[in-house]
Amino acid sequence: MLAAIAPLAAAHDYGRVGSTWAIAEPDLLEVIRARLQAAAQNGALDAMNRKFVALTEASVRRPHAVAGITPARADRQWEFDPTVTLVDDIRNAKGQVLVAKGQRFNPLDHIAMAHRYAFIDGDNPAELAWAKAQGKPEQVWIVLTKGAPLDLMKAEQRKVYFDQQGVLTGRFGIEHTPALLMQAG
Repeated sequence: MLAAIAPLAAAHDYGRVGSTWAIAEPDLLEVIRARLQAAAQNGALDAMNRKFVALTEASVRRPHAVAGITPARADRQWEFDPTVTLVDDIRNAKGQVLVAKGQRFNPLDHIAMAHRYAFIDGDNPAELAWAKAQGKPEQVWIVLTKGAPLDLMKAEQRKVYFDQQGVLTGRFGIEHTPALLMQAG
């Protein structure tokens, strides 16, 4: 079988079929380097950097609102079970199995939540007042789904968090604000 394939794999020189030319396009890295040097010389690079800094600062001061979060129209309560089923074994440094694959694990069976979390629209003064009424700053952490966390921290003299990209609201099924997340019992 190998003898049958060998002739197909042999290379042949078929000669020159047509004219060839040297590569005419400039090196892409050289083009980029030249454009950056020109931008630095005419001030365009500094302008781009200032614009980037301004956009970044604006994004930090007022992050994008969490998509899909609307004002609550009715009181509602539900329980959330944080139990997970492990897809892999959890081993210690010596390789011993601490928690086996397939085992169900509820972190709240081992450690209690230290705080309650008030999710609010930071642009809504009524929701801010509601959040502050839920407890002292060391008991209730305010988490914005919309608004300017740095400005609110300065005005309220307390830590304020922001649910960036809706990670927390998505995890806990929060669709409306205000919402209070706390451990039962």
